Amino acid sequence: MKVESKVKETIKKYNLCSKRDKILVAMSGGKDSTTVAYILKKLGYKIEAVHINLLMGKWSADNEKNVREFCKKHKIKLYIYPIRKEIGYGICYVKSVLKSKEKLRQCTVCGIIRRWILNKKSRQLKATRLATGHNLDDEAQNVIMNFISGNPKLGINLGPMTGSIKDKKFIPRIKPLYFLKEKEVETYSRKMRFPVLYERCPCVIGALRHKIRKKLDELEKKNPKIKENLVKSFLTLQAKMRKNMKDKSIKYCKLCGEPTRQEICKACRMLGKIK
Repeated sequence: MKVESKVKETIKKYNLCSKRDKILVAMSGGKDSTTVAYILKKLGYKIEAVHINLLMGKWSADNEKNVREFCKKHKIKLYIYPIRKEIGYGICYVKSVLKSKEKLRQCTVCGIIRRWILNKKSRQLKATRLATGHNLDDEAQNVIMNFISGNPKLGINLGPMTGSIKDKKFIPRIKPLYFLKEKEVETYSRKMRFPVLYERCPCVIGALRHKIRKKLDELEKKNPKIKENLVKSFLTLQAKMRKNMKDKSIKYCKLCGEPTRQEICKACRMLGKIK
């Protein structure tokens, strides 16, 4: 299949992982991460799965149910972590507080908290790679959002494998679907009859990412390669940014001990605003 071939090609070209790696797949319950888990397993990689239940009512309950069903069917070891046990709050409460205090976008809050938890769990579970379901659409949106924010350097860690600096506490994140369009992944997922929710996160509607997604989809009708060209162009720019990086040191957060570029990591700074 075309989707499987693209994943295999991306893994090989960017040396994302090997058969010696223990890969932890971050499964949300959606089409992308489920597709990643299925293809990696089919290709013979050693994988386990982790699911963070965001405790967003029925949407989260259905996602956890689907992840459990999929992993049981495909004999994939699964770890589930309710977010309240990890940070002391449900994600909706965290978002509401930070939106009023810091004007932070909901997707930004969720992304920082999830990455923080996933890195810790990956290390605790002795994984050598953390695989996520980010696809071409996601990455094109990220590039645009970073430019709009006025700081394209935020994207220095984007790419098929994230992390510009190696560190013993940071588990490299890989994105096997990096050059696959969202529509390609959805078509594959439906054909394979994966037990997934195709509804987007309830918090996405009205978010900046949602608006950028719609605009890119409109532009894609006239230029089918716009997303691919955008991402490939940024990867060229990113290579130059990494080469010119002056500060290549990694610190450890004084509060949680996780790798960061500052004294206190973003997750701890955010959670500190809530207490």
